Amino acid sequence: MRWKGRQESSNVDDRRGSGGGGFRAPRRGVKAGGGLGIGGIVVVLLISWVTGISPLELLGTMDGGTQSVETRQTSGPRPAAEDELASFVSVVLADTETTWTQLMQAEGRDYPEPRLVLFTDYVPSACGQASSATGPFYCGADQQIYIDLSFYRQLSQELGAPGDFAQAYVLAHEVGHHVQNVLGILPEYQRVRRSLSKADANALSVRVELQADCLAGVWAHHAARQQGFVEDGDIEEALNAASRIGDDTLQRQAQGYVVPESFNHGTSDQRARWFREGFRSGEMGSCDTFNARRL
Repeated sequence: MRWKGRQESSNVDDRRGSGGGGFRAPRRGVKAGGGLGIGGIVVVLLISWVTGISPLELLGTMDGGTQSVETRQTSGPRPAAEDELASFVSVVLADTETTWTQLMQAEGRDYPEPRLVLFTDYVPSACGQASSATGPFYCGADQQIYIDLSFYRQLSQELGAPGDFAQAYVLAHEVGHHVQNVLGILPEYQRVRRSLSKADANALSVRVELQADCLAGVWAHHAARQQGFVEDGDIEEALNAASRIGDDTLQRQAQGYVVPESFNHGTSDQRARWFREGFRSGEMGSCDTFNARRL
């Protein structure tokens, strides 16, 4: 991506390096006698590293107690490369703001721009306390996206998805959740899933996540139409990232086998397919995963 020199967003709250010292952070736990084993928790964290609703929600919306985990805030000067990455995500956010404002206006809707919170190690949100292990997440309660930039190193080195457009895809997916929130899709999802079985709630979650992937593709469509912004190979980087974070791929990586009934984000093929569909059409209407016969 040729992003340097482009407009940055004013909706960035840079909290990197704030605070310090040790603390006891509440984390919602899994109900005793049920829920996820340690392998399942690893899978949830892997999945949430790069997409979707906060793991605080994936783990914590089940009934149960809490447990404390201790994290420590790092200190010292930030690497110049990290500040450049902060500028990069600010540019990408600004472009999503332009795209979604225009698309929403065409539908007769306003687009309240989300706020991006950059943090180091841990952060409080309206959805609960999170650490860097939580990964990027969107909190509908405060309409904010949270990212510890160190995650992007993990995306490249541990998940095998390098490239700046892979990084842009991650942010665009979280913005896709904000679009869903603005449209009332996320609140309805939260309401309906309380009455569903675990298997049915997972199946509904897959459709929510694949729609966010498709909406990320819609943004990529419009980004690619701008002269000199998107370069050759960028879309392939995003498709690679989408395929690297499918439930099936992450479960094989974490535990050596897959449990399809536990999927809540979609397979690698599904994630890449829906991003590609959004990119092909450039229209929100193409992202109706809820009525799609084939995911």
